[in-house]
Amino acid sequence: MPAFLVLAACGALVSALAVASPAASLGSVVSVGSGAAAGPAARKAPGDHALPRWSWPVPSPHDVIRGYDAPEMVWSPGHRGIDIAAAPGAIVHAPDSGRVHFTGTVVDRPVLSLEHAGGVLSSFEPVDATVAAGEAVSRGQAIGILRPGHCPESACLHLGARVDGDYVSPLLLLGELPPSVLLPTESLP
Repeated sequence: MPAFLVLAACGALVSALAVASPAASLGSVVSVGSGAAAGPAARKAPGDHALPRWSWPVPSPHDVIRGYDAPEMVWSPGHRGIDIAAAPGAIVHAPDSGRVHFTGTVVDRPVLSLEHAGGVLSSFEPVDATVAAGEAVSRGQAIGILRPGHCPESACLHLGARVDGDYVSPLLLLGELPPSVLLPTESLP
């Protein structure tokens, strides 16, 4: 069986690591594209689902001030989402259509989560929900108001994503990480 090499171009290696490795962290502020494209993305999730293409939940600019850092084990520490710089009081919008899964306080901050088609769940904190559990929401609909308290230096929105219960980098769903490409390292017979 031939060995395979991951072709890393424009962050493709990060795309593969964003699901599988704690090393896939952005670490510093990174401005990313507008994410305005709609419709399903061609990339696949860990369970081989076609992932939807999300819209950004807060207005531009989309400065990611802390990246996704997958835990080594499900119970281990990590950063299970991304932090996007945004002003307190900013309106938070649904990245895709779905149903409100949860609204309430977790530990000491308000949390909102949405259930989307295909086993995808999005979570937002600290957000005061303007929608109720069980309510249907449309892509781009206002769902809450950002509160201060998540990032110590500046206000930010924590955006998390799960596919079939597994945490993944929200940047995969926002279309900001290109899919990885595997190439054979030796010629095939």
